Amino acid sequence: MANYIHVPEGAPVVPKLDVTLDEHDYRAGALKLIKTLRPHWKPSEVKMKTFTDGITNKLIGCYVGGSMQDMVLVRVYGNKTELFVDREFEVKSFRVLQAHRCAPRLYCTFNNGLCYEFLQGVALEPEHIRSPAIFRHIARQMAKYHAIHAHNGWVPQSDLWLKMSKFFSLVPTHFEDPEKDQRLNSEVPSAVCLRDEMIWLQQNLSKLGSPVVLCHNDLLCKNIIYNQQEGNVKFIDYEYAGYNYQAFDIGNHFNEFAGLNEVDYTLYPGRELQLQWLRAYLEAYKEYKSQGTQVSNTEVEVLYVQVNRFALASHFFWGLWALIQAQYSTIDFDFLGYAVLRFSQYFKMKPEVTSLLLPE
Repeated sequence: MANYIHVPEGAPVVPKLDVTLDEHDYRAGALKLIKTLRPHWKPSEVKMKTFTDGITNKLIGCYVGGSMQDMVLVRVYGNKTELFVDREFEVKSFRVLQAHRCAPRLYCTFNNGLCYEFLQGVALEPEHIRSPAIFRHIARQMAKYHAIHAHNGWVPQSDLWLKMSKFFSLVPTHFEDPEKDQRLNSEVPSAVCLRDEMIWLQQNLSKLGSPVVLCHNDLLCKNIIYNQQEGNVKFIDYEYAGYNYQAFDIGNHFNEFAGLNEVDYTLYPGRELQLQWLRAYLEAYKEYKSQGTQVSNTEVEVLYVQVNRFALASHFFWGLWALIQAQYSTIDFDFLGYAVLRFSQYFKMKPEVTSLLLPE
């Protein structure tokens, strides 16, 4: 039941096109999609732009003329990502979020990807998400996601531990490449150690009382589109969306203050910034849930402890994910190095955050 999500009645049906894109030679396949989605576009005039920020999939923007106003984004799923991403659930999440005006329009799915609307705005960088003017928008938008209620009063369960166990079972035990294999054995914690930590996390975090809500689960900077003209932010990429602990989604976002290509964990937000962020979030969350907007210091303090503890689970989750990607991904990124970074930060942060106590 953990992955039950109800698409509202009246939500637009998403067509599935029988097209498969070659990630290395995608133009012909992309034009087949465009012929259906934008029949008035001349194939010879369609321009294509590759976006290089993502480390799970390949993203191509198709447009005509000089304006990107009506651009169609074509996302080609990364190699073997179906091992750890439930694509059917991703489409359901997309449709639910679209129905609540939290997502761009989903035009269609195809055999190895999907097409959706291009959102006007800029993808943010780590320095932007620290700015109070912007982080208040982010906190508010996350609260809006979290306030989308489960269908018919069904009480959702988190599938975090299930997903983590699945990731753990997919982690490679060795690599064909001798150098990679040597790094795996010398720099990555052993399977026994990882299993013990996973058990410890579940035992310690599941009793913190964090509500289970509809989460984005992957709110890195590049998944936040800021539209300065309209003064709002929108989140993109819902591959990892699902019911999860509220504190995981926030703690995961705080970890992303460190960036992705040149990770710097000294940028993890300090207590003062976090308290401002969490207060803005709780005010919006209560407002969306029709519970007023009065937020006590104790409520902020409780969330602060939960979030920093769950930031540990985020490091662990993406550490496992990066080990799987190191085995299968064709994207040019040092996934093994990234896994080492996440696990190192996990062990560094663990004593610090476990000493944080919930207020009486």
